Amino acid sequence: MKRPPDDTIAKLFEQHASALLLYARQWIGAAAADDVVQRVFVKLLSGGKLPADPRTWLFRCVRNEAISTWRSDQRRARREQAIAEDAPPWFVPGLDDPIDAAAAQRALAELSAEQREIVTLRIWSGLTLAQITEVTGLPTSSVHHQLNQALSTMRQRLESLCRSNPPTRETRS
Repeated sequence: MKRPPDDTIAKLFEQHASALLLYARQWIGAAAADDVVQRVFVKLLSGGKLPADPRTWLFRCVRNEAISTWRSDQRRARREQAIAEDAPPWFVPGLDDPIDAAAAQRALAELSAEQREIVTLRIWSGLTLAQITEVTGLPTSSVHHQLNQALSTMRQRLESLCRSNPPTRETRS
């Protein structure tokens, strides 16, 4: 088998890396997401040939790698928690720690993990419902239903926020 040309892989990276990073961050932090995306592209470079649908393949591989990393992190956290239960706390966050999150991010975070994944794949990554079905393994009808339900929930939360916090003269332009 012949390896795909480096310029083809570079183009795939340029086109999809940022969406893949955002997608991986649904399960893991930014640094770990960088590592996951890098591992997937290394896998693509070392593979024999280019998959039939490289974009969907990339998202599927990133999903699998990110979930695997998340599970590993969870196991490590449980082990560390068990060890630390007898030790005194090293850091206790203060009550006045700032929380810097946009309303849309909060609304997205309040969705189920499955809905967050589907919204991220559809809106920020631009995948079709068929591609989301292939990446997640869910039936297309479930993907469609979950997407509609998630968008409706987010719309309601954001609209209620707007009604409860109308703009003042200082914030109007």
